[in-house]
Formats: sequence, structure tokens, C-alpha cells
Amino acid sequence: MSIDLVTAQSIIAKALATGQQHGFKPLTVVVLDAGGHVTAVARQDGASNNRFEIAQGKAYGALALGMGSRALMERAEQQAYFIAAATAALGGRLIPVPGGVLIRDAEGAIKGAVGISGDSSDNDETAAATAIEAAGLTAQTA
Repeated sequence: MSIDLVTAQSIIAKALATGQQHGFKPLTVVVLDAGGHVTAVARQDGASNNRFEIAQGKAYGALALGMGSRALMERAEQQAYFIAAATAALGGRLIPVPGGVLIRDAEGAIKGAVGISGDSSDNDETAAATAIEAAGLTAQTA
């Protein structure tokens, strides 16, 4: 079963709170279910334009290839042609930099993914992973 709306909203709230606590730039947070459908989204005041598309691409790419977007970045550095082809196959919805984190349940099943954009990719990933773990789920960044 995929992530539900209540859990998705709690992940968003925690991710935004984490960003504020650490002084991150305004974030946009997208939570996708296991099928890649948007479950919930929030954009902080002051977040720059197109952050939704970037956050969604981080999460969607993670789901599509079954690994966090940090691992996708590492793969892009080693196999640029593969990532370029995968990006084309996904209609451009693959952003291979940290900030796209898979959500797994206690048994290891994928429940969905979180994508965040707004600060550095490392900080985006920190906010996503912190929020997923706070919801009692497992964050997969690599």
C-alpha cells in the first residue's frame, strides 16, 4: 500500500520545520505515492519558481529507478549516457541530485518518495530524510 495523505502531510510539516530550524532557504516539498502520483505538496513563501518541477523530478526519478537521487547522481557521474536516456524515457522527470528520498516501511516495501528543492541538494536531502524518519518510516537516500 502507498503512503496516505495524513502521513504525507506530516512528512511535509516536519520537512518544512527542519528547514526553518536549520535556516534553510524556502523549500518546496513533494510527496509521491508508490505509483509516482502526487499525494501532497507544499511550497514555502519565497520559494523560487519551478521548485515544484525540480522536487517532483527528484522524487519521481528515485521511484522510477528504485534508488535515492544521491545514488542517481553517482550513477550519472559514471554512466552519463544511461541517465540521459532514462531522463528522456521519463519525459524529463528525473533530477539526479540529492533531495529525492524513497520512503520504505518496516518490511522494506516502497511506500512512495519525497522530493525537496529550495536549498542545497544536501540540505534538501537532510530535510526529506529527517521528515520520513520522524513519521516512523525508513528513508533511502542512496
